[in-house]
Amino acid sequence: MAEAPTFESVWRMFQENAEQLREMARKSEREYAELRKQSEETDRRFRETDRQFKETDRQFKETDRRLQEVTRQLGSHGNRLGEFVQEMVRPAVVGLFKRRNLPVHQVMPNIVAYDDHGQFVMEIDLLVINATTAIAVECKSKLTVEDVQEHLDRMELFKQCFPQYQGYTLLGAVAGMVLPEEVGRYAYRRGLYVLAQSGEGVVLLNNETFQPRQW
Repeated sequence: MAEAPTFESVWRMFQENAEQLREMARKSEREYAELRKQSEETDRRFRETDRQFKETDRQFKETDRRLQEVTRQLGSHGNRLGEFVQEMVRPAVVGLFKRRNLPVHQVMPNIVAYDDHGQFVMEIDLLVINATTAIAVECKSKLTVEDVQEHLDRMELFKQCFPQYQGYTLLGAVAGMVLPEEVGRYAYRRGLYVLAQSGEGVVLLNNETFQPRQW
């Protein structure tokens, strides 16, 4: 027969259970404190990540702004270089073409054509003319094959855009402060006069036997 529980044994059992409950409560408190600490750390990291994202976004915007400013400055600088080449070429063409039996009566800068809707069609940097001949000159700080081809395309449309010169013999020329040899050869073979910087002046690179293309 099992021994009947006494007051002491029941009290001891209650004390043991109470200690276990207290230990479980302490463990739960420690775990809760640890979880709270981890949660606070996670929240801190999220805030820090958000701050870094915002800072990165700010830096991207600042970089984009600077790139746009550099692009604008480079574009402006490129335009000024092109204008500088144009100003070098404009007085030089009078003597250069005169020596090729092409007297020059007028040199007109920046001749622009628009269509019937007022849309820009083309611009000629320099138009050199006498009573019977017009020479359309493209001026670049650094001349490329693409620049030459674009000028050839303009030559095809020139008389359509400037009908007042329908009765003229139309010739083409390109000029560059920097003019790679292969670009000069390409322009020469396509029938264009080629002008280049030499020292402080401008020279005509086409030899005396050159036959310009007529449009």
